[in-house]
Amino acid sequence: MSDIITNILVCGTGGQGVMTAAEILAQTAITKGFDCKKSEVAGMAQRGGVVTSHVRFGKRVWSPVITPGTADILVAFEVAEGSRWADMLRPGGIAMVNTIRLVPPIVSMGLFKYPDDPVAQMRAAGVTVYDFDAGAIARQLGDLKLINTIMLGAIADYLPFPATELEEQIVGRFRQRKPAMVEVNQKAFEAGRAAARARAAEEQSAAVNS
Repeated sequence: MSDIITNILVCGTGGQGVMTAAEILAQTAITKGFDCKKSEVAGMAQRGGVVTSHVRFGKRVWSPVITPGTADILVAFEVAEGSRWADMLRPGGIAMVNTIRLVPPIVSMGLFKYPDDPVAQMRAAGVTVYDFDAGAIARQLGDLKLINTIMLGAIADYLPFPATELEEQIVGRFRQRKPAMVEVNQKAFEAGRAAARARAAEEQSAAVNS
């Protein structure tokens, strides 16, 4: 095991499953023998407010908090939250972004201006963004709650362990609690992987042709 620490920031709004996604990532890392630390901020989560979770794992991890500019992966369940936390990424890091727009209470309170085009804003800042509509995929599969699994599938190929390990962690939870949901979550996971691969290929093609 190398000394490299993987830093993943998961962000979104209350009720989207941000903390569950972070917990699944942490448990998968622990299962693979990594030391793992996790921290969360869930202000007003039950009212649709901002939710963030830091997940750090490696051979030895001392702090649960990601230093700005060092995150390897930003997983944004909501597009403006992705833009707001994009400065946490290191150079060369990636932002996996669900394009759904859910305006949080801090906007109506006048504390934050919702950007006109959050993805364009991120790209203008030099961030590598793979954006897609996870909600549309979830609707095709018949359950909006699948967004969580879709987004985890989307980052599965960017983690320091096989995608199958993360999938098994997700499926295992449903095997115990809701066996009927196992198959559809497997489909959601693979759909997320496919969406991320497609967006990465599109971005690489655009870069070559620009």
